[in-house]
Amino acid sequence: MFDIDKWQEIFNTIKKNRLRTFLTGFSVAWGIFMLIVLLGSGYGLENGVRRQFEDDGVKLVGIHRGTTSEAFQGMQAGRRITFTNEDFNALVRLNNVKEGSGRFILAGTHSISYQNDYGNFNIYAIHPPYDYVAEAIVTSGRFINNIDVEQKRKVICIGRLVYEALFEEGEEAIGEYLIISGLSFRVVGVFDDKSGDRVLNRVYLPISTAQGVFSRANEMTSIYLVFDEANIPVSQKVAREARKILAKRHKFSVDDRRAVFINNNIEDFKRFLDLFRNIRLFIWIIGMGTIIAGIVGVSNIMMIVVKDRTKEIGVRKALGATPWSVVSLILQESVLITTFAGYIGLVLGVGLLELISSVLPKDIEFFSNPEINFEVAIGATLVLIAAGAFAGFVPARKAAKVRPVIALRDE
Repeated sequence: MFDIDKWQEIFNTIKKNRLRTFLTGFSVAWGIFMLIVLLGSGYGLENGVRRQFEDDGVKLVGIHRGTTSEAFQGMQAGRRITFTNEDFNALVRLNNVKEGSGRFILAGTHSISYQNDYGNFNIYAIHPPYDYVAEAIVTSGRFINNIDVEQKRKVICIGRLVYEALFEEGEEAIGEYLIISGLSFRVVGVFDDKSGDRVLNRVYLPISTAQGVFSRANEMTSIYLVFDEANIPVSQKVAREARKILAKRHKFSVDDRRAVFINNNIEDFKRFLDLFRNIRLFIWIIGMGTIIAGIVGVSNIMMIVVKDRTKEIGVRKALGATPWSVVSLILQESVLITTFAGYIGLVLGVGLLELISSVLPKDIEFFSNPEINFEVAIGATLVLIAAGAFAGFVPARKAAKVRPVIALRDE
């Protein structure tokens, strides 16, 4: 039952001790504020890393050529490994592999022109599944497809920055021809990318076309194996099998880690998730330690309140007040101070995160959308209420044990 007299008494006590109450509440507000900001920053880092993985594809294993570091079967160390179409075909047939893409990048940047406009851009020769590897978002037209590769078509899919450099705003690029090394390539698509501008100065060509046009025979420098559904053991098994196949085909030791470099994105992504889970745990420990320091301050202040009101409590008990009525009075004041101050810290922390999120550049790497989800906010509120009750419990018990005769003698 709501006791208005008790609440009036609590507010009068707080009003009489404004500075003491403010300093006590500030310590609690600061603790929850720091917890929210640290957690939000941790989520921002995690979101940034997630975005980087999503932009490069998560369910894949990337295999990149290297240089042998040891002699093997009469072959000298220092040999440069270069993959072939036959290597690619052998690897994409491995169990659990859904599809794959080979890739080679023409060294440096190349001049690409359209009518009187030109620019220097990166040329990537790829298979169609590379749209998953790079997480390309086609905004106009289409991506490179299997027919382009099979028929060695001279087609090209360009990044947004390439489009903006060569075409007027609003001008249709699909169907137009760009000149690369004196050869015409028809634009079939324009793509964007969530990670920002770092990949938007690329153009994609069918790998079969690029191998012929740029005299690369059947060579490629990287092979990406894409999984439909895969866990770490499955991806690790595929990576081992791929290394064995390439070691046999190119005559290098399977233990020579410099001959071929394999990036297991599934394994790396899981490692980063574990890392950020530990970071969040560390942040909670630091934040809770700060909050506990504030709660100890609240408890100490409530002890002083009990001491100051010892005679008043004795009078109450002499007039028939129950121990619970005395306990509830102290607990309510403690919970009120803690919850109100903590809520102020919570609001300020969330507000700061929203401000940072609104002014943060969208293309910044490894940090994105610092935020606190609803469950964390509710959890923090419940922690505050429980902490307030705990902070007031010891002083409240002491107040309940006051003997009226002794209290009335207190000076």
